[in-house]
Amino acid sequence: MSTAVVLDSNSGLTKEEARELGMYILPMPFMIDGKEYLDGKDITYDEFLRLQKNGADIVTSQPSPEEVMNLWAELLKEYDSIIHIPMTSGLSGSCDTAIMLSNEDEFFGKVFVVDNKRISITQISAGLDAIEMLKEGMSPEKIKEKLEADAGKSGIYLMVSDLKYLKKGGRITPMAAALASLLKIKPVLQIHESKIDAYGKARTFKQAKQIMLEALKKDLAERLDDPDAKNSRVMIAQYDALDFANEFATELEPVFGKVDIVNLSLSVATHIGPGTVAIAAARKSSNK
Repeated sequence: MSTAVVLDSNSGLTKEEARELGMYILPMPFMIDGKEYLDGKDITYDEFLRLQKNGADIVTSQPSPEEVMNLWAELLKEYDSIIHIPMTSGLSGSCDTAIMLSNEDEFFGKVFVVDNKRISITQISAGLDAIEMLKEGMSPEKIKEKLEADAGKSGIYLMVSDLKYLKKGGRITPMAAALASLLKIKPVLQIHESKIDAYGKARTFKQAKQIMLEALKKDLAERLDDPDAKNSRVMIAQYDALDFANEFATELEPVFGKVDIVNLSLSVATHIGPGTVAIAAARKSSNK
């Protein structure tokens, strides 16, 4: 049997990047000043950044059921089944919608929706794991089970430059945002199993990098049981902070080997804002 692996654009991969890796992308919609755009399709990264910096009103949404089903139907003309890995159900209703749609007669037993609490770079890692397990001969059903069982074996830490986007999205209180701005605090946040929480506070980029690095090492040693990252992927995502991301990757590679850098998706960037860098580790899933 042949199986397609689908991620949504919250992974940060473009359609072209996903195809190079053997995957497909479902674009996520968002509204800018009342007009709908599809992530990675209707607007460029630079255009989005310019509009956001100029104060455009941007809100995220989720794909319509028709868009999801149309993509699946098209893929099922070529493939026998689909492994669909959307962003975590804890941050969007799109995962629950996909699960509901997968139970429709035309998709039941053919589309396997994975809710393994991932987003961005950890979502990419799950897609790569699915491809490897398919090569190893594992069935789509078993891959879904394995990916969901390994949901907790990842962690993301990110530094944001301006708290006003988190404030707008209701992630922090206005008073906390004002205090952090006054004290020039650069908050370090963590994303783990659908929750976005404060992790630490830094006053400089250098201090933020150190906090993120120590957090990642702790995750690798304790939660992932892989202190040397021999069986894990370490990756960086960035939005309008490429120089910082490149510098961080150069510092990490002697410790962890090659560190890939991807852009944060525009949907994620809506809530976090320019000048954001995220670092993540995800334990590789396998049938071995």
